Amino acid sequence: MSSTLLEVTRAAHEEVERLERTVVKDLQTEPQNTKDRLYQSHRVRNMIEQITSTTHKIIEIYEDKDNARKDEIAALGGLSSTSTNVNVYSAFYDRLKEIRDYHRRHSAARYVDTTDEYEQLLKEEPAIEFTGEESFGRYLDLHELYNEYINSKFGQQIEYSAYLDVFSDQGKISRKLKLTRQYREYMQRLLEYLVYFFERTEPLQDLERIFSKVTVEFEELWSSGLVEGWENENHEDGNIQQQIALIDLDYYSTAEQLTEVGPEKLKEALAALGLKTGGTVKQRAERLFLTKDTPLESLDRKHFVKGFRGPEQNGGVAALQSSEDAKAIALMEAKMNKLCDLLSETIVRTKENIEKKHALTYDEIVQEREEDEVQPESESDDEDQQIYNPLKLPMGWDGKPIPYWLYKLHGLGQEFKCEICGNHSYWGRRAYERHFKEWRHQHGMR
Repeated sequence: MSSTLLEVTRAAHEEVERLERTVVKDLQTEPQNTKDRLYQSHRVRNMIEQITSTTHKIIEIYEDKDNARKDEIAALGGLSSTSTNVNVYSAFYDRLKEIRDYHRRHSAARYVDTTDEYEQLLKEEPAIEFTGEESFGRYLDLHELYNEYINSKFGQQIEYSAYLDVFSDQGKISRKLKLTRQYREYMQRLLEYLVYFFERTEPLQDLERIFSKVTVEFEELWSSGLVEGWENENHEDGNIQQQIALIDLDYYSTAEQLTEVGPEKLKEALAALGLKTGGTVKQRAERLFLTKDTPLESLDRKHFVKGFRGPEQNGGVAALQSSEDAKAIALMEAKMNKLCDLLSETIVRTKENIEKKHALTYDEIVQEREEDEVQPESESDDEDQQIYNPLKLPMGWDGKPIPYWLYKLHGLGQEFKCEICGNHSYWGRRAYERHFKEWRHQHGMR
């Protein structure tokens, strides 16, 4: 009977209440490991989004812009928009007839308990995409950005582990390199990855609210010229290009003397004025020297670059565009720094994992990854029960027998005795080779 608007409203309220109870029930369950925690967070996030969507529909019904709800309530009392006569009994029997007709047409319909449907939500495992390097959200995967960093003009030739320390610190990069297109695109990709990773690992965090707060604080610092690495940028940026690029032509009496400045300086000065930057050093000097006694408005259009709209472009529009670009890059840096603070534990964990991998062989890395997949990350609640171990396998760190394939891989069934250590037994070649550096063997050598 969802044909009436009031029934639709009632069903929507019921759905919201059921979802709220399901969210509470899910959050009362303590996740056993990182994977379960992520599944739980994403389930709750999906249900919250469903609640929000249903709530918006309920609000639209209550706003009643087309007066459909008002007319339906009036019809329950026997009123209508076309007639002023009140006939409550007629309205009652019309509604009763409608209900009987509905059940007559759907006589085979059965009652469906939606509780089971909502219970299935608690067992759902949402699809979360992680790379192998990310290990289900435990580590960052910045290899592509690292390769872009070391091959850029603003980057350095460093190891990946060292990059994890410096990628969040932009203070060492000069402001001139920060204003390049290459750095801007690098920052955009880095920020996009961190946002995507944060949304996958912390789905219950409101990233929009976090960024809005960062933007408000950034605007205050920017207007005061106190943004770290961009001090006084908004006050000075309008004249930065002129201070760097323009040359005082009063010191030069001929174009030949101007060639001593060098081709790069001449190119920067011509670009700042909107003039063509090509040609030999002498041609550049002659073109720039024309501006000493001739205003830019009076120069021949052939000296200007294509698409130049006037001399005001250099002083006004170009400076404004440069200032806006600097502000956009500084804002991206502020957002990235905030994300790095939120992901500080993950960054440290990633660096420790990389350093650990450098000390392991390939077989040991594969073995460790398989152990992570097989063994749970938390202790079992049934640890007090007797453990079934007919093969008498060694116990792992979790108090349970290690897998048999791991037992065979390390050769833990082989016994090695060392006479220097007093015929002490070592199980497995790895343990035997490692004992040479232990205190027992070294003491026996003395």
